[in-house]
Amino acid sequence: MIEAIFIAPKPNCKQQALNKIIVVASKGIIGDRNYDHHRWHGQNITLIERENIDEFNQQHQQNIALDATRRNLITQGLSLNDLVGKEFFIGPIKLVGTERCEPCLALSKQLATKTLSKQQALKAFIAKAGIRATVLSDGEITVGMPIYIEKPQNHV
Repeated sequence: MIEAIFIAPKPNCKQQALNKIIVVASKGIIGDRNYDHHRWHGQNITLIERENIDEFNQQHQQNIALDATRRNLITQGLSLNDLVGKEFFIGPIKLVGTERCEPCLALSKQLATKTLSKQQALKAFIAKAGIRATVLSDGEITVGMPIYIEKPQNHV
């Protein structure tokens, strides 16, 4: 399920929480900094599991917000790493998982505190920082939408 949605209109700016977004096949999220951005070769939306953020907070006595990882979609109840190389659906929207979105230096800097080093933050999110995906169909994604491995029966 989609628990939260975030976009950043420009690189390095604060992310905005939204209840819905419009996605365009091969381009991504309208209004997001990575919309139609060729740097990621079609990998135009990012997802991370809420469970991994909660685990980080618990294990490191932190209280990072859901937008701290700078991913677009916060999910719950599904192992995202299992979707790499596979097609999946968010409601009626078709996507393909392209690669794990491993933590980077920017993320480790953002999460570092007086009690948690950049290296500790980086290590904590290895294989847990979500995935990049390519949007394969146009439409709307809203908070609360389910994620399916196979095309849902009630969507054409």
